[in-house]
Amino acid sequence: MIQELKDNYGHLFEDALLNEINQVGAFKEVPEGFKMIEIGDYIRAIPLLVSGAIKILRQDNNGDELLLYFLEKGDTCAITLSCCLGQTKSEIRAIAETKAKLIMIPIQKMEDWSGRYKSWRSFVFESYHNRLNEMLETIDSIAFLKMDERLIKYLKEKARISQDKTIHNTHQEIAYELHTSRVVISRLLKKLENLGKVKLHRNLIVIKDI
Repeated sequence: MIQELKDNYGHLFEDALLNEINQVGAFKEVPEGFKMIEIGDYIRAIPLLVSGAIKILRQDNNGDELLLYFLEKGDTCAITLSCCLGQTKSEIRAIAETKAKLIMIPIQKMEDWSGRYKSWRSFVFESYHNRLNEMLETIDSIAFLKMDERLIKYLKEKARISQDKTIHNTHQEIAYELHTSRVVISRLLKKLENLGKVKLHRNLIVIKDI
């Protein structure tokens, strides 16, 4: 685990902190689709992402979901950090977008390391900053972009995260994550197909030119 730590976090943390993470961290591998955090859970550990991608979702009172942002290697989740500090229940759902490797850090180490390691404090503050910017971007997309523009942005991001131009999602799943209806997504995808930008298949979409 120490080599993967150095490869992903060596530029951020000093050797002493890397060694502590190696001692107390629990290495975890999860498959695609694995639910890591559910709404209402108490957070017991902080995830440091070594590889893969995790999607962070919010749910409204009707049970409909909205994709907030993705976590990638070298990231942690600011909302998770916030729940740890306040010892409150999670208000987000975290699901593995791809198979992923993580190092889970006990929450008791957060305050300890913040006091002893400047690099850890900087990492936490930068994580808050990055996740806040991503949530603002999500809000801007909802407020200012038309649904077809949001869909194209979503497909591009999914392809970038997975490094695959084949999107393995149903129209209903996309609708859930964009907080709209399946009928709207199906209509817009058909329009994109007619324009030669995507090719539609059963339960998957091939990106051609977007």
